Amino acid sequence: MIRKAIIPAAGYGIRNLPVTKAVPKEMFPIAGRPTIAYIVEEAIQAGIEEILIILSRNKSGIMNYFDRSIELEWFLTSRKKEHLIPSIKPPAAEIHYIRQHEALGLGHAVQLAESFASGEPCAVLLPDQVSLEATSMLTPLIKAYEQHTANVVGLQRVKPELLQNYGVVSASPIDDRLHGIHAIVEKPKHNPPSDLAVMGRYILMPEVYPLLRNTKPGHGEEIQLTDALNSLCADSKMIGYEYRERWYDTSIEEDYLRIQLKAYQINKRK
Repeated sequence: MIRKAIIPAAGYGIRNLPVTKAVPKEMFPIAGRPTIAYIVEEAIQAGIEEILIILSRNKSGIMNYFDRSIELEWFLTSRKKEHLIPSIKPPAAEIHYIRQHEALGLGHAVQLAESFASGEPCAVLLPDQVSLEATSMLTPLIKAYEQHTANVVGLQRVKPELLQNYGVVSASPIDDRLHGIHAIVEKPKHNPPSDLAVMGRYILMPEVYPLLRNTKPGHGEEIQLTDALNSLCADSKMIGYEYRERWYDTSIEEDYLRIQLKAYQINKRK
């Protein structure tokens, strides 16, 4: 059973400057809710009980959003708007926070969660990748872990011209949606090994942490999670689940506009 999830949210959001100088990209609104709220909800729907959000110094707004505001609840009650209170209640999971003091990469951020994991396998959800499916997109990864007792990564087929923006896997099919992963190439500029890109959802076992501690800075002078995962691939301890549902990358302006429209259409039908 996977009880814990890690959400790395400490990055600068360089792709979305200048707005991310003041507003964390995780707080970009989608139909009136911040992006990270969708990520937390996805985790809770999959049965996650504890969540660790990894922050940087200028992202205290995320903590404030998930905290309880008694003053606001009182104000809404005094104005006879109690029906709005459920929308601002804290989520039904225990949320913890830790700061990443330096921008040393995703691998370093995940490494900071070792004590939180306490020897358990954990889900990792990157807040850039959002789905509006009615059921949690984390659930099939958990099922794959329970079936194979292996590290699991979410995959999706991506157009060739976009592969340079993602980690891309070399893999062999296991069944309809599962693939045995041989290697992951981080943001390949030429000759990607396939059209299967990593989509920001992982189930990672405790064995990843010693590998992260020994990982040297790689692409972009950051500690890459991909480098540690490649060691697991070499030992046949990594499988991929291929998503065929629609994902949106909220750090890409075109995708962010599309998810805004999709969320609006969903809300209008309710």
